[in-house]
Amino acid sequence: MNLHDYLSVAPEIAEALAAGKPVVALESTILSHGMPYPENVEFAHKVEKIVREEGAIPATTAIIGGKLPCIHGSGRSGSSDIMTCEACEFVDTFLKLYPDIAVLLNIDADHLDYFGTVENIIKSFHKFAQLTSKAVIYNGSDANTCKAMEGIEGKERITFGKTPECDYYPADIRHVSGLETHFQLMHHGASLGEIVLHVAGEHNVLNATAAAAAAMYVGVSFEDVAKGLAEFRGAGRRFEKKGEVNGITLVDDYAHHPTELTATLKAAMEMPFRKVWAVFQPFTFSRTAMLLDEFAEALSIPDHAVLTDIMGSREKNTYNIFTRQLGEKIPGAVWFPQDESNPETTDERKYENFDQVTQYICDHAQPGDLVITLGCGDVNKVNKLILE
Repeated sequence: MNLHDYLSVAPEIAEALAAGKPVVALESTILSHGMPYPENVEFAHKVEKIVREEGAIPATTAIIGGKLPCIHGSGRSGSSDIMTCEACEFVDTFLKLYPDIAVLLNIDADHLDYFGTVENIIKSFHKFAQLTSKAVIYNGSDANTCKAMEGIEGKERITFGKTPECDYYPADIRHVSGLETHFQLMHHGASLGEIVLHVAGEHNVLNATAAAAAAMYVGVSFEDVAKGLAEFRGAGRRFEKKGEVNGITLVDDYAHHPTELTATLKAAMEMPFRKVWAVFQPFTFSRTAMLLDEFAEALSIPDHAVLTDIMGSREKNTYNIFTRQLGEKIPGAVWFPQDESNPETTDERKYENFDQVTQYICDHAQPGDLVITLGCGDVNKVNKLILE
């Protein structure tokens, strides 16, 4: 593994390393797993000060789940007193964090193999909001998120969403061309100005609204917010264009939950492509079994759906669920029969299946079409096979 594929180093630290000056990477568990807030932050600042007084440079960190082209990796080491981290609720991992500011985008029925019910997910998000010390910026248009915020006191509550009832909301949304979208950022009924985005979908309009609310809370001007959002070109595996072949556009996206699939595929269908092909790899047997109808509804949005075998990941197929059962619920879906007497998938079968999917796409997609691989597993390899 090449660390530079995942980490971008800030100029101050890069220059120090090149010059052979000492750089100290501070242990992040001081903030996330060790002392309670605010002692953890006070101690981290104290350590940074000591490091600088001794002639070295402290390296603080931002960590996200996907790779950002704008920082050339999935993390960036800088020198400010702000750390931004993409948190995950799976197995309650985010409850080990003690943020100053939390941004809650939405709450869906996901990771039910761990949580069991949506109500339990909402309870965990409520705990996460309680752990936040200064402000919670949350989706006021999402019923589950609003429920998680019930009874949260002692910190500022800021809403973003689709309607004027929220503190921040978008207005006059216009899909200009391709991935470009314009909208007015509204705050308490007044327009702050125009935002230009170069990422697809109304879900990203809401994401941008949330980002703007968070940035402006810590003192960033609207002008700088608008500039940053206009320069943003998305994250790796988030509607990431992989190339073109024979007039066919190839895109990869990490969407693996019905809500994510719906948002991504609706955005794709609004674009000026002849036909949209969704190549979906279901991820985990439990999620596929528990949300089978929801997956079928989402995958009925594109013109064509092509399904790979289910990627079990950490699970064994105790649910006796197969791609066929999903495909039969989607009009016109294509999948390739597998030996259902053997519920476990081998690597040999997986790559044979990828070859089948690749060949089908190459035989049927036409110039002007969009082929989008979807899933959090390794379905993006299909794009690579098509491009070869």
